[in-house]
Amino acid sequence: MQQTTSVLVMVPPVDFAFNTQTGADNGFQHQLSLSHQQVQQQAMAEFEQMVSTLNDAGLEILVFHQPQNPHKPMPDAVFPNNWFTTRDDGTLSLYPMATQNRQWEVQGQALSQFLQLKGYTTRAIEDIRTQAQEGEYLEGTGVMVFDHPRKRIYAARSKRCHGRLLAHYAKTYDYQLYDFDTQLSSGEPVYHTNVMMSVGEGVAVICDEVIPTQQRGAIVAALKQHHDVVHLSEAQLSQFCGNILQVRNRDGESLMLMSQSAYDGFTDAQKAILSQHSKLLPCAVPTIEQIGGGSVRCMLAEVFLPYNT
Repeated sequence: MQQTTSVLVMVPPVDFAFNTQTGADNGFQHQLSLSHQQVQQQAMAEFEQMVSTLNDAGLEILVFHQPQNPHKPMPDAVFPNNWFTTRDDGTLSLYPMATQNRQWEVQGQALSQFLQLKGYTTRAIEDIRTQAQEGEYLEGTGVMVFDHPRKRIYAARSKRCHGRLLAHYAKTYDYQLYDFDTQLSSGEPVYHTNVMMSVGEGVAVICDEVIPTQQRGAIVAALKQHHDVVHLSEAQLSQFCGNILQVRNRDGESLMLMSQSAYDGFTDAQKAILSQHSKLLPCAVPTIEQIGGGSVRCMLAEVFLPYNT
């Protein structure tokens, strides 16, 4: 498995709104004094601008319009990376989501048909939901940050990252597991690993100050074996500096995708380190960030499937 791809799935924020179900453990979500119509208009404008920016940068953005059900609104559908991943052997994996309205997002057959229409081969659908028992969740690349070339998974333990499912996944694909605890200044754990860290080809960012001291050294040491490591503060975590994604465009150019908030949150010294590895490409998504509690990386699901030539 390569670490980066030029092909990404994005889902329009058709039902976008403050999700009361996920808000129980996502402290990054905020209610704004905007009407429902204003929220949806702003979120859609941010989404469309981001799609345009990424296409212009030489990436292939596949916009997946999920089948809608008026009785099953999906306020977080704009964050598809949580419910599916793909592998270069043609595997499409589906994940058990922690809340009901996010479970409605998992539409494996519709996604598989969409990807195949776009020319990508889905040879098998692995439904990890069938492995989950009551109260067990594993929210895709929200909770698992991959270092594919080294076959490593970094994962912050939380309600959305069940230890048994995580260990089973790592064993299935023969990945070494680096799991750890976290605690924010609020006393709560980080709800998704990809909010606090990102691993690229030669650079990684991590808010290691929220990891207990007795676990922190091993995680940072593992990252430093193959990466330049940028250390984030908890304040930078809140600006989504950890929620970034390295990709390569059609010309092989390395890009680091992030929100404008994250870009503004990095220090000049940190930007200099990141820029040694990738061109920094910020996209402004403030409405989606503040209300949805997720940022640019959450909006991108990577496609590693083989292409039908």
